[in-house]
Amino acid sequence: MVVDFYQLVFVKRQNVEEAAQRYLHPDYIQHNPYVATGRKAFTTAIGGWLSQRPATHKMEIKRVISSGDYVVLHVHEYDTSSDKPGKAGVDIFRVSEGKIIEHWDVWQDIPKTMPHNNGML
Repeated sequence: MVVDFYQLVFVKRQNVEEAAQRYLHPDYIQHNPYVATGRKAFTTAIGGWLSQRPATHKMEIKRVISSGDYVVLHVHEYDTSSDKPGKAGVDIFRVSEGKIIEHWDVWQDIPKTMPHNNGML
């Protein structure tokens, strides 16, 4: 369910409002410091954020980890028209009553060079 939500909103970039109604719990709690709590706040913030991104902006889920009520997505965000490596991110979701009720995320830029060959994704 979490992967379906993420694919619809961030990968396919389709109907954020409908996805929020379908997948987000009525008491949805947001921990991102730039987005308010609630379905409507999510729709407004993420809809605006996505509308500012060009069609070449991509989000790719690299890993899905789940434990109990939690689902963690390890994500690569990048722009196909840029030579920049993009960002590595982790989105953490808590599920309750068959809906996403809570969200946290952390993101960092991927440097062009690293002191190792391990990568970040």
